[in-house]
Amino acid sequence: MESGTEIFVLLSIALAVWFWVDTLRAREAGIAAVRDACRNAGLQLLDDTVATASVRLGRNDRGHVVIRRVYQFEYSDTGDNRRNGSVTLLGSRVVMMSISPELVELL
Repeated sequence: MESGTEIFVLLSIALAVWFWVDTLRAREAGIAAVRDACRNAGLQLLDDTVATASVRLGRNDRGHVVIRRVYQFEYSDTGDNRRNGSVTLLGSRVVMMSISPELVELL
């Protein structure tokens, strides 16, 4: 292997590891925000997790390019039903949460 190829492979691996760790950190921030919101609203977070709905680039309030992630989750208001919600993060910062029919903006 040429040294340029080796460097490219190593940088690619480092980028993949960074993205994976950053995604885990953002997901945990999303789960914590959803848990708090559900607890404060008297709702039950079902399955105690969130699922990735979309990942793309976005800009934060300073204009910097960051990763924008949207996670979906399910909750119950009666214990007998399943309702859908979503939480949006810019980087690892929660900026919006939707708990139907309410939309909470956290900017």
